[in-house]
Amino acid sequence: MRHTRSWVYEIWVGAMAYAYPSDFSLDYFPCHYGASKLLFRGPKQSLARPYCVAIGGTETYGKFVTDPFASLLSAATDRTVINLGCMNAGPDVFLNDPEVLDIASRADLTIVQIVGAHNLSNRFYAVHPRRNDRFLRANPWLQSIYREVDFTEFHFTRHMLQTLFQVSPHRFVEVAAELQSTWAARMSQLLRGIKGKTLLLWMADHAPQSARAGADAYGDPVLVHAGMIEEVRPFATAYLEVVTSRAANTEGVENMAFSPLERPAAEGVPGPLAHREVADALGDALHQLLGSK
Repeated sequence: MRHTRSWVYEIWVGAMAYAYPSDFSLDYFPCHYGASKLLFRGPKQSLARPYCVAIGGTETYGKFVTDPFASLLSAATDRTVINLGCMNAGPDVFLNDPEVLDIASRADLTIVQIVGAHNLSNRFYAVHPRRNDRFLRANPWLQSIYREVDFTEFHFTRHMLQTLFQVSPHRFVEVAAELQSTWAARMSQLLRGIKGKTLLLWMADHAPQSARAGADAYGDPVLVHAGMIEEVRPFATAYLEVVTSRAANTEGVENMAFSPLERPAAEGVPGPLAHREVADALGDALHQLLGSK
């Protein structure tokens, strides 16, 4: 009965979002799994095996869309797909949560989204252990590189990095190199920590750029290039690169649900069509990796 009510509610939300896209926010049915302190998107799924898992950041969570790719994948394959995506997550979120690693390790397959390199603690700065986009403090090394910057003004990592890039793109190269090296180490550690099949997922509106493209603090996933992906790929069972179509990239926010204040954020995340394309590609990958259910 609960699933029936949720299904009806989501249809209603989708219809209302289309007619009045900025009149309200979605109910994400937030939930916990096991002893984890993290808040995930619901409705809550059963941990009775068999199941698959999707872990990642805002895109996996499915902010502002009624049906994120995990839900679409579950419906298309008739498999339970547990959405363990967290808003603005870096790899630290999952590495610091043994419950998530245990749930993922018991899954038939864990989809690991490639997240940005900005939301993780490193030799230059520290982030909140669960809300990885929250900037906590700059280390003396970073302060010595950017003596003219007042780091007490920053609350979020992206804002800080974009400011550093604007102040000095030349000095920013050193910061980027540290973040990229740390990201590769943490993502490798995350993939090794999941005792089961893993699928590394690139989900973006462009293909990974080469390392020679330069250090740019504005693109998504932030500061991740093709060389970094090649470095961590050996630790995953498979790799899937989904570059969303022009139609998906220009879809706009008409089919998304958000409050008036959330519109700028909604314009910066994948919409329903992008999630559909990712789910379709994942469906084919699941068939190859797991066979028919």
